[in-house]
Amino acid sequence: MHRRAMLAATTAGLLAAPTLRAAEGRRFDSAGVPIHFIEEGRGEPVIMVHGYTSDIERGWVRPGVFSAVAQHFRAIAMDARGHGQSGKPHDRAAYGPEMGRDVTRLMDHLGIRKAHIVGYSMGAHIVAQLAILDPGRFATLTLGGAAGRLGWSEDDQRRVDVESAEMDQGLLRSQFLRLWPRDRPPPSEEEIRADSQRRLAGQDPRALAAVRRSNPDQVVPIERLAQVPMPTLGIVGTADPYLRDFERLKAAMPRLELVTIPGASHGSATGTPEFRTALIRFLQAHPGLVG
Repeated sequence: MHRRAMLAATTAGLLAAPTLRAAEGRRFDSAGVPIHFIEEGRGEPVIMVHGYTSDIERGWVRPGVFSAVAQHFRAIAMDARGHGQSGKPHDRAAYGPEMGRDVTRLMDHLGIRKAHIVGYSMGAHIVAQLAILDPGRFATLTLGGAAGRLGWSEDDQRRVDVESAEMDQGLLRSQFLRLWPRDRPPPSEEEIRADSQRRLAGQDPRALAAVRRSNPDQVVPIERLAQVPMPTLGIVGTADPYLRDFERLKAAMPRLELVTIPGASHGSATGTPEFRTALIRFLQAHPGLVG
């Protein structure tokens, strides 16, 4: 059975969204690609990687996750390459595993030997691959909204081909429909176009299309992910289609701590108090592993 994120009254302090505070942005060179990041707080380092077409601000700051983590830890969030204020190559080969290597290069830049790592959606796929490529660098893993690319099928390749071609045109139509909450009527074409314009404002569609085309380069065998030694948390909304992948991973990895957020969709989960509380409780339950 999955443990739902049910909160007692004594945790009210964690439930409230923390006041947002602007952290100063910095950059470093990651094998020729500038990577933008922010950090705030003190204590054990927690690195956060956002989702596709998102950035630090939308992925972590506005939902209150960054400030919640910074109250207890040294919070570090980065704009993934192709996103936000980081560099935006147009070549597929510049993405895939390189997106994870940006994390370890950032750690090296900051002199961090080992850290907790948190990813959401695309960021969770990056975290899952990092857990296999460089497990010694991470104390705990948090997979939010996605459980890793657990294999690759012809249907997966068709999806990537369609979604990357749409991205070349500045559209998120197929992705929007794929991640739409299962308990709501389908959106109109006008809603899809308005959402695409909003989410892609100021972004580089060619870079984002290259990110999408690199998805097959991030596949992790479920058997290997299930064997990683780090404590692992999964957080997903019950209205998120990715819930099925978490159920597959839980079956292969019984020690996975899986928290489901009732009614939350792929797009809404990080903004819920349940997400913040589950994450902080998990991190606080595994102290001293970064030393």
